Amino acid sequence: MSRTIEAKKVRVEEITEKFTTAATAVVVDYRGLTVSQITELRKQLREAGVEFKVYKNTMTRRATEAAGLAGLNENLTGPNAIAFSTEDVVAPAKIINDFAKKNDKLEIKAGVIEGTIATADDIKALAELPSREGLLSMLLSVLQAPMRNFALATKAVAEQKEEQGA
Repeated sequence: MSRTIEAKKVRVEEITEKFTTAATAVVVDYRGLTVSQITELRKQLREAGVEFKVYKNTMTRRATEAAGLAGLNENLTGPNAIAFSTEDVVAPAKIINDFAKKNDKLEIKAGVIEGTIATADDIKALAELPSREGLLSMLLSVLQAPMRNFALATKAVAEQKEEQGA
């Protein structure tokens, strides 16, 4: 086999591995963005631990088929970039969605959320979720509310008995 075919096979395997190990992958059309805008987007994604790559569509199609995500292929037309996150499910969707609001040239096409193909609307809905820390603080406040109410009721009863005894 020639070296180029061998190199392409290695690249397809690399992309397949990224799709299978990623918690979230977001496919975007970056047509019309300036180099400085793309650099700013890459910087924001890198700070969040998200990898942002541009691959040839034919290689990406082969990789999605190997990863069992062939339904994503219909969105792989034109210039595409893919944001992969192995740890945070929400981070790539949130960063890209916020960036797309400021730069209307960036278009979210589709994605993969924990092994399931997601539409652009699914990605945008994921981006609107609060962060992990925000969700944990909401859960904590919900769990603390009954204890807080119990403590306030106990204090009120104690104060009432104190007034009656005095």
